[in-house]
Amino acid sequence: MVSTHKVLREGGYRTTANHYEAQPKYSIVTVVYNGDKYIEDTILSVIAQDFDSIEHIIVDGGSTDKTVEILEKYSDKIAYWISEPDKGIYDGMNKGIELAQGKYVGILNSDDYYESSTVIERVEETFQEYDPRCVFAHVKFINPINNKTVRIYNSKSNPEKLFKWGFMPAHPTFFAHREDYIKYGLYKEDYKIAADYELLIRFLYRFKLTYKKLDKIIIVMRIGGASTGGIKSTLLLNKEIIRACKENGISTNYFFLALKYFRKIREIVPWINLRK
Repeated sequence: MVSTHKVLREGGYRTTANHYEAQPKYSIVTVVYNGDKYIEDTILSVIAQDFDSIEHIIVDGGSTDKTVEILEKYSDKIAYWISEPDKGIYDGMNKGIELAQGKYVGILNSDDYYESSTVIERVEETFQEYDPRCVFAHVKFINPINNKTVRIYNSKSNPEKLFKWGFMPAHPTFFAHREDYIKYGLYKEDYKIAADYELLIRFLYRFKLTYKKLDKIIIVMRIGGASTGGIKSTLLLNKEIIRACKENGISTNYFFLALKYFRKIREIVPWINLRK
């Protein structure tokens, strides 16, 4: 159990928690803004983990709905949460990483949740067995209206060869050493939608951090997020992917990126067999 106190800061609320006697091994960072519809599911999926050494850090961008009430409800289960205006989702992620005390950091979006109570345990087993700098896995997309599976995103085993084609490991499943964020940099806040893509290129291609794919679905993701939000989002995403590749020494173009949409057809089948 953790004890908390709350203070007013910059027009928002900040709740800090005294950490456990031992340093947590995993820091899970969740960024939210007006997410009262699903944030409780996210929190409960972290609470339900069988692995004990976890801190959950939630960075709220100054929500005006009932998000803060929900954070208050679970304040004894959340290591640290803050509610104040920010510069967007990547600013929020960076705040969370800077606050993290764990050896490893994972990002869990506010409308996503862990597929089972054994997710962090499986990630830990992967780190222990293979000793990589990063771990990633697969994501299941569901329709938020009926919770039916609409797509499975199968992270590939050789992402450094696929970035130019617009493919990356499923970012919501990505775990990395916190010290690598400090050494190689956080999310670039001048990106609107693809700072996660740029960071993965930087870590896995430019700086060649070792990785291991966990061949499991570990995240359930509701469709309709910033990177799945229609034609305008797609155009912006591709523009920023090309920029991210260029900044990290990868040559690509819109033709290469367009080809990925034909491959995605195979993913839009709920019963697809996951392949290496």
